[in-house]
Amino acid sequence: MALDRASAIFLQELADSIPPGSPPMWEMTPAQARATGADRRARYGPGPDMHRVEEHVLDGHDGGAFRVRVLVPDATPAAVLVHLHGGGWVLGDIDGYDTLGRLLAARSGAAVVLVEYRKAPEYPFPTPVEDSWTALQWAAEQREAIAGGPVPLFVAGDSAGGNLAAVLTHRARDRRGPELAGQVLVYPVTDADLTRPSYREPENQAFLPADSMRWFWEHYVPEEGARGHPEASPLRAGSLGGLPPALVITAEHDVLRDEGEAYARRLAAEGVSVVHHRWPGQMHAFFSLVNILPASAEAIDLVADHLRERTAP
Repeated sequence: MALDRASAIFLQELADSIPPGSPPMWEMTPAQARATGADRRARYGPGPDMHRVEEHVLDGHDGGAFRVRVLVPDATPAAVLVHLHGGGWVLGDIDGYDTLGRLLAARSGAAVVLVEYRKAPEYPFPTPVEDSWTALQWAAEQREAIAGGPVPLFVAGDSAGGNLAAVLTHRARDRRGPELAGQVLVYPVTDADLTRPSYREPENQAFLPADSMRWFWEHYVPEEGARGHPEASPLRAGSLGGLPPALVITAEHDVLRDEGEAYARRLAAEGVSVVHHRWPGQMHAFFSLVNILPASAEAIDLVADHLRERTAP
């Protein structure tokens, strides 16, 4: 199946907006790459109003600091969802994910904690993992202040954020808490192996070419031999047993498709409850292209319904 019409139109508009002679992202500096995506934020819109929005600064493991934003949809949220954004551990921030976070909060009834973990190459592996872990522990400790009680705690992420979310479930299991009610992984990075068939399929190179993923890995974990560490490539962990129930979403035309689906299969094989959806006709990043691609709204509704089901009395 080819990319759907809305995605094809978006890609053409994106191509038309790029000045002639501009280099591909994998030939840019991180600063140049960060600047190129900034203009898309206006297209997302402001998102639903929240009952309360909180801004916090958390201390990092190394003496640094990073931001979190808490989006509370109503007076009695049914859960707390810690969301880790995508962007290859190099790009993205919570301002760019604010609309998505608001939609998730409004439709699921959960308070959403957006985490601005620090980025590579300035802060390479494992700093994004450590910041995300700090944020998860903080959210667990603050559940009563956020939601008024000991509501269920979930972790979610897309792309590189899905990688971090998966790693956090391993840590929470191995360190005996915080207890997680579930995980939502949207086209997650789970392995540093760039030779899988989905990396080579021409129709998967539209939004996230294989060269871009190589560029991301080079910034995030510069030493190639270290990329197999389970906290960088969670698919290589010794065991996936005992992890929280998972919703895994993959996209048909995405270089990350195969590793995300391999992770879902292995979770299921090791006894974890898994719901997997491969979105037909979609490319990488479709989930976060809110108010741009219709499939984004469909996937957000799926995630929201999943969270509501898991928090229902």
